[in-house]
Amino acid sequence: MEAIVAVLGIAIVLFAVITLAKSVRIVPQQRMDVVERLGKYKRTLSPGLNLLVPFIDAVRTKVDMREQVVSFPPQPVITSDNLVVSIDTVLYFKVVDPVRATYEISNFLQAIEQLTVTTLRNVIGSLDLERALTSREEINKHLSSVLDETTGRWGIKVTRVE
Repeated sequence: MEAIVAVLGIAIVLFAVITLAKSVRIVPQQRMDVVERLGKYKRTLSPGLNLLVPFIDAVRTKVDMREQVVSFPPQPVITSDNLVVSIDTVLYFKVVDPVRATYEISNFLQAIEQLTVTTLRNVIGSLDLERALTSREEINKHLSSVLDETTGRWGIKVTRVE
């Protein structure tokens, strides 16, 4: 009988510890956590100590709010005078709305890469080789404006394109 009471006591203590661990969430600085309650968006946790309803609330994603840099591999692009040029791209971006970055698109990094490649092919394809090599700033500005317009819907701000 005493063994059953001891096992029951240990189970209750273990349940209390697990419940406490699931209800307290510490979010580091420059990160936001998107919380769902029973599968539906509930709120966004800001940096610091946060409390959740254990077993009902769950953190869906942890979004890094710092500026990030992504380098895309060189892409072959055909200019208007039918010459193939290999162009590599470096993109600087920042997540400004973690909720939209989580729910508006499934993989924003892959989408940004594909959007960059297609836009770059369109821009370079309309230029001849000499103009493509000399109008780097113009290409960067055009690419940045197109990317910023599209990624703004996803809660992402493109800060610089090189």
